[in-house]
Amino acid sequence: MSKTHKTAKQLTLDNIPKASRKEVDKAARCRQEKQILINKIDATRMEDELALKVGFKLLPSKTSFSKVKSDLWFDNNKISSLSIKIPQGPLAANDFELTPVLDMKGITAGSHIIKIEMYELWSSGEKLSQASKEATVDYVPQTKEYRLVKIPIVKRLTGADLAVISDSEKGIYRDIEKTRKKELTAKRDGW
Repeated sequence: MSKTHKTAKQLTLDNIPKASRKEVDKAARCRQEKQILINKIDATRMEDELALKVGFKLLPSKTSFSKVKSDLWFDNNKISSLSIKIPQGPLAANDFELTPVLDMKGITAGSHIIKIEMYELWSSGEKLSQASKEATVDYVPQTKEYRLVKIPIVKRLTGADLAVISDSEKGIYRDIEKTRKKELTAKRDGW
């Protein structure tokens, strides 16, 4: 063997090659290009629930993301954490919507702050492509007593279906009734 030929050194935990500068730059560029935009937070109040609609968009496209984490905060208290798998395929869109429903039993009336945080986790646990949005919701508990009707609704009036008819109209109705009875008796089979 010639001296110019180097033997390959076996990789061990002590001898791991460092990532090249190009690979590190490419990963950093990829992290900067990816973006999560939270478009809207809409709240709809029901009897003792608050339905939220959170619309968000992934940039540059859904194919750049595989999993996104979403944290829901209510008055600076984290109440939910959700891991969203992003569908990959030609039929999936870049716009998505979450629809959490909050149980509001026992919550006091007033203004409350709802905050959504969305991010992608790097393998090291670092948050990438981070976005957050807050919305203030005025909540008034609505119970069955609030929904009671204060003024009754008229369904029907008794006597409204009565009509006054003249003697000539009475005669016409009697003739119709006699004719109907004759036709019924004529249709009967005689034994």
